[in-house]
Amino acid sequence: MRDEPGPGGGPRPVESVWDYPRPPRLEAVAERVRVECGARVLADTRTAIRVLETSHPPTYYLPVADIDMSALERAVQTSYCEFKGMATYWSVRGGGPTLDGIAWSYAAAAGAFAQLRDHLAFYAVPELACFVGAERVRAQDGRFYGGWITSWIAGPFKGRPGTEFW
Repeated sequence: MRDEPGPGGGPRPVESVWDYPRPPRLEAVAERVRVECGARVLADTRTAIRVLETSHPPTYYLPVADIDMSALERAVQTSYCEFKGMATYWSVRGGGPTLDGIAWSYAAAAGAFAQLRDHLAFYAVPELACFVGAERVRAQDGRFYGGWITSWIAGPFKGRPGTEFW
């Protein structure tokens, strides 16, 4: 089921998501990470954290200090993660399309995930341009999943129909 990582071509060696741990691990990101909505820069940071979990492309969490929070408002929905706790969702409003529930955060993350407090993750939907370094990422399949796929990540990835029980 695993795709063997090739030689790559991105800023780092190709990683297989099947080598990522469960429970997930946090890792600092060396590259610049940014999120744009049209001409508006929603986030731009050099201090992102990525969450690595078996079968998932990394999810990138950006510090609130590097996000234009004036473009976001709290959404109604919530969800629960067995590792990170209760998630709050955020919507982009004003200056372009309204994007409901496009970002999420864990204000009360504890234990190994406490670093994610005061960070938000964004879905890499077509209305947003999400970048790691100079590379525009593609989204992990499935609306529930928020992983970012780059040229240095090998799958297959959870999220497609029929993969929900991997």
